[in-house]
Amino acid sequence: MSETTTLRRTRQLKGQLTDLKLRNLETREKPYKVADGNGLYVLVSATGLRAWRWKYRFARKEKVLPLGKYPDVTLAEARAARDEARKKLLADIDPAEERRDAKVALLVAHENSFETVARAWHEVWAPTKHQRYSEDVLVRLERNVFPVLGHKPVSQIEPKDVVRVMDLVQGRGATDIARRVRNTCSQIFRYAVTKGLCSRNPAADFKPSDVLPQRKAENHARIDEADLPELLRKIEAYEGSQLTRLAMKLLALTFVRTSELIEARWNEIDFDNAEWRIPAERMKMKRPHIVPLAPKAIEVLRTLQLISGRFELLFPGERDRKKPMSNNTILKALERMGYKGRMTGHGFRGLASTALYERQFPSDHIELQLAHVRGKVRGAYDHSRQLPQRRKMMEFWADYLDSCLSARSTAQQTAPAESTTQECEYV
Repeated sequence: MSETTTLRRTRQLKGQLTDLKLRNLETREKPYKVADGNGLYVLVSATGLRAWRWKYRFARKEKVLPLGKYPDVTLAEARAARDEARKKLLADIDPAEERRDAKVALLVAHENSFETVARAWHEVWAPTKHQRYSEDVLVRLERNVFPVLGHKPVSQIEPKDVVRVMDLVQGRGATDIARRVRNTCSQIFRYAVTKGLCSRNPAADFKPSDVLPQRKAENHARIDEADLPELLRKIEAYEGSQLTRLAMKLLALTFVRTSELIEARWNEIDFDNAEWRIPAERMKMKRPHIVPLAPKAIEVLRTLQLISGRFELLFPGERDRKKPMSNNTILKALERMGYKGRMTGHGFRGLASTALYERQFPSDHIELQLAHVRGKVRGAYDHSRQLPQRRKMMEFWADYLDSCLSARSTAQQTAPAESTTQECEYV
């Protein structure tokens, strides 16, 4: 072997380029190549851009693998990348094809990120749920989950990742929200499993109690029945919004859920038959519900009609009349009247239920009027079932509230209540 050949091979192994040469490469009218060794070269463009390339052969075809731009990728890094690619080539792996597959996988992972999958799940799940509830769930995801897990491929999320989200929410003292976040994530992962986007539901690998502090089962705060007369008098004297005062009065008379009240529409009110017919999509259990309206409730509605009768909603919001008042409006009004921690809008349901049970009204009448689940009501659920009996019960309840407002004692109501109850039982 000649000295010239030996020198050429030595230079090829060590490389011909140096940082000094790279910095001093001239710009020409046309792109040109400057070799380093073992297929590695730098391509100098007409604009002076210097890009690393590695030329190789795979399956008898000549190919080129981009390795970055100089000086972002140094000479040493370019050589290291070339050597790594050569190892794959020796293992019968096409480096360019492997890189292409990795990019595709990355793109697929991005398309199947948790946020993308969650929004797809929400589009399928939301139409069967109440609009406000479905909106709240999406907002909860956007505020609590997407900032942490939104970018991660759904298939790469582990139980510890879900726990981290719950810990962050719990750190704000929002234990109930943390529990709801976990339950929603679990639904999203189940959806992803059915779509073949992941193989397991990491949120199902643990219980909320494994992560969150235990809470005592508590009913919604409510006053005792003995305190009801004072509350009713304060509602009558409430100096805030007239709309809010009437909302509290109607809530007391009908004991529906707060969301069912504030989202009520005038086309649900049948003045001729003295009925409020709430459609299934607005009910928690997704069944239509009839609220018989006692004369006192009709009076409230007639007064309310003078205020909001020109709108679709009975209780439109102050800023946007097409949206209902906030679900915190009644709670805040009760707090201003001195009932913070003692009474909620939901508390009227508990008060009515307890009082009517104590006066021995049939449980079917009470539970049907509360629109509770089937397991709590004897027989098949029918939203119009026992309506005449329930109407008399609601009229009794309205008269009872009126007598409380008139400062008559609870004890004075016992005899009339029993006689009314007996009448209901014989109907």
